[in-house]
Amino acid sequence: MATRYEQKISGAKPKINWARSEEVDNFARTVRLFREGKYSAEDFRRFRLQHGAYGTRMTGDYAMVRIKIPAGKIFSSQLEKIAQLSEQFSIGSAHVSTRENVQLHWVVLEDVSEIFRGLAQVGLTSREACGNTVRNVMCSPLSGVCAAEAFDATPYALATAKFLLRNPLNQNLPRKFKFNFTCCEEHGMVRMVDVGVIPQVRTVDGQEQRGFKIFLGGGLGNKSFVGHELEDFTPQEDLIYTSLAVLRIFDRMGNRTNLARNRMRYLVHEMGWDAFQTLVLKERAIMRATQSITVGFDVDDEPDEIRPGLRISEETPGAVPDGYARWKKTCVSDQKQDGFHTVFVALEAGDITANQMRALAAICAKHSAEGHARVGFTQNIVLRYVRTDSLEALYSELVQSGLARPGSLTIAAPIGCSGTTSCNLALTNSHRLAKEIQRKLTELRIDEDDSFADSTIKISGCPNSCGQHEIATVGFYGGGARAGKSMYPVYQMSFGGRADGQTMLGALCMRVPAKRVIPALLETIEIYRREAQDGDSFKAWIHKIVSGAAAGPTKSVNDIKTALAHLVEPPEPTSDPEFFQDYGSDGGYHTKTGKGECAA
Repeated sequence: MATRYEQKISGAKPKINWARSEEVDNFARTVRLFREGKYSAEDFRRFRLQHGAYGTRMTGDYAMVRIKIPAGKIFSSQLEKIAQLSEQFSIGSAHVSTRENVQLHWVVLEDVSEIFRGLAQVGLTSREACGNTVRNVMCSPLSGVCAAEAFDATPYALATAKFLLRNPLNQNLPRKFKFNFTCCEEHGMVRMVDVGVIPQVRTVDGQEQRGFKIFLGGGLGNKSFVGHELEDFTPQEDLIYTSLAVLRIFDRMGNRTNLARNRMRYLVHEMGWDAFQTLVLKERAIMRATQSITVGFDVDDEPDEIRPGLRISEETPGAVPDGYARWKKTCVSDQKQDGFHTVFVALEAGDITANQMRALAAICAKHSAEGHARVGFTQNIVLRYVRTDSLEALYSELVQSGLARPGSLTIAAPIGCSGTTSCNLALTNSHRLAKEIQRKLTELRIDEDDSFADSTIKISGCPNSCGQHEIATVGFYGGGARAGKSMYPVYQMSFGGRADGQTMLGALCMRVPAKRVIPALLETIEIYRREAQDGDSFKAWIHKIVSGAAAGPTKSVNDIKTALAHLVEPPEPTSDPEFFQDYGSDGGYHTKTGKGECAA
């Protein structure tokens, strides 16, 4: 007889209310003034973005509402509310981004304030989720449970988010600004954002002292840079002084005239790291001596309650649905806390329906001993503190809601930005391509091969890297090509990007037609399987290829390009009309785009 455990369905309650109810009425009033012609289009655009409502492709009547999930912590009541709002005002589903936001697409502009009203009821906001502000402050979903971490960075991420939200310093930066906190360098992309933070501990006079390793000046985009380490050790009391020193320098010296070069990474690159580093340290010393910032920087490091399991019966459990072993192998990891596991719920390119959100809210409340979920870095949702006894029941419930896809921790869970489904700048439907790749790799059971467990595929619909293609084992970004009078979608393919302790940008290989991306991937995998030596994983083999250390016949990216060259040539339009269409489209392809809103 097996003992079964279950948590109270109510789940935990959020400690922080991120919302302000007065912003709801203010937004509704401003929309009305804009419709009446009393607010200029440009001023309204800035206002709309500051409040987290992004423009939708080729129309001014709809918006995408980007809901901030600070540090990725999301509660059952919040999932249920987002589900309700998605049905009432959006398309009945939500999209989980790579920056721990949840997005509702195709919202009528006049309904945006109603979404804000609903979010405020559960303590959520979209304020400063867009525009020239500090965006959502991220924290690795493994912070607090990772065996390699010095301590849990989550309270510091939350304190930073709380301090900066609606802060006057944060309302009119030269461009958007991003913070990432993490558990260790393997799990948080800390070298690829403006400010990346890793907790660490040192011993001073026999006393353990908390602090951080901080990286500055990284970022992805049309031109990407890897961040620089500021110093060996930053004491925890200097975290906020350091953060604000960097923000003040960027606010004062960032390029406000050239939108293509006004992220902080360009300032660091053009000034030079040594000069920028010196400036940050001087600015921090001035702030430390003249301002009592720490008074307003409140770190609540009281740990979340880990609730005991509640025995509900002693009975022989029902049969576990097929696929459990595969799912457990590819979606579950052990925590540093004995007897607990972290479950990564795989989504298709970040999409989740309203019914699935409701189901996940109940599953989280029942099976997570900490009573809330985390939004991940890779378009998934993460349940932590799941007891070993609960895994089979949790899997059965995920199966019932269509959320038991395998492969979340493998190459078979590619990232795809929203692409032409909603973005004004997109050139291809990267969102749909990610789903097609996921389905094919799952069908081929690639996720079960341990050689692909640490590899990634990331896809952007344009060069701007919202899909993080430059730090993928295999990356793609969209564009267009022409054959005679006909256009067709293509992807620039790259290899060898990574965001771990050996962070590096991918090496460009070749342009591959959209409808031949999957064959190109599969042929690359076959080359690897023929030539890999000494137990190399796919990621390790690709790394050897791009660094010139491969021992097999394929020794360089150019060799892969040569092997895949037969996939590049387009057919005659009359012989294969689908080749000239993008995924998700039955019409002709074009590269028409709208005005981007990454800056305003």
